[in-house]
Amino acid sequence: MNIGIIAFTATGFELTEQLSEKLRLSGHTAMPFRCGKNSLRIWTNEHFVSDDALVFVGAAGIAVRAVAPLAQSKVSDPAVIVIDERGKFAIPILSGHIGGANRLAQDIAKMINCIPVVTTATDCNNIFAVDTWASENDIAILNPDKIKWVSAHLLAGECVYVKSFFPIAGSLPEGLVVTDDEYDVILTVRSRGRKDALRLTPRILTLGIGCQRGVTADELDAAFELILKKGSCLEEAVCRVCSIDLKATERGILEFCTRHGLPFQTFTAGELAAVSGRFASSEFVKKTTGVDNVCERSAVLGSGGTLYVKKNAGSGITMALGIAPYTVRFMEE
Repeated sequence: MNIGIIAFTATGFELTEQLSEKLRLSGHTAMPFRCGKNSLRIWTNEHFVSDDALVFVGAAGIAVRAVAPLAQSKVSDPAVIVIDERGKFAIPILSGHIGGANRLAQDIAKMINCIPVVTTATDCNNIFAVDTWASENDIAILNPDKIKWVSAHLLAGECVYVKSFFPIAGSLPEGLVVTDDEYDVILTVRSRGRKDALRLTPRILTLGIGCQRGVTADELDAAFELILKKGSCLEEAVCRVCSIDLKATERGILEFCTRHGLPFQTFTAGELAAVSGRFASSEFVKKTTGVDNVCERSAVLGSGGTLYVKKNAGSGITMALGIAPYTVRFMEE
């Protein structure tokens, strides 16, 4: 996590320096800041956008007023935590579940020996929090407005029915029931299914790309839309883009990946040729690149799994989707 920490007094700043060091030792990036005259708004505006979490060492009211104009959605807002300047309490006030503020507050409490004050209803009642679980397992929530309905039913002691297109291993949290019929929650990478259910999408698809030199990001966007439509797949399920190393500096692909926030990975012709499976074969592609198929083989190799959507070709672009092996686990065994 990238964590910004701000304090308002000398005592509070001493605490931010201690906490920053402990957070860095835990693998986070943490930068302490001593608030000066007229700097709170500037600091908050900058770090609310750039950081994963903000920690205010001081009064809760100051933090609330600072972040309130910026808060947009529980899906996108950073975690926000307040710690009193004496380091007695750590209080998550924004993005407790998806943003990870509750977990971070608990981690901070252990680091500085303070009390975490978690106020979200599911945590207070030890009820399964679907948004926390999804965030911790890299699962996209397509319609977060449905989270409240799921949590309310679990808090009321009612059953919530889950349909999964993937195998489920281990125990289920109390109140969750797996079903193949009517469901309240669906786990899938496909765009089909009830729109009024809470839709959860594991990020397990890899997009393989082959293309002529000089393709544009706009052309790749159009081809991407077509491959998603062909497989009835959700864009949110795609976690990376792969191709042959000849395309490592292809400007159109790099811009496409930046637009979609996807990492780009390339492989040698030898690595792609070694992938086992049945793929579309092209002598022209083999003569040009050294391997008979780029998009399907890179999709499979990048995913570590199998081919999910076969090659779609047009306008000098080929695309395919590979899917990683995936098992749903709600609880640690």
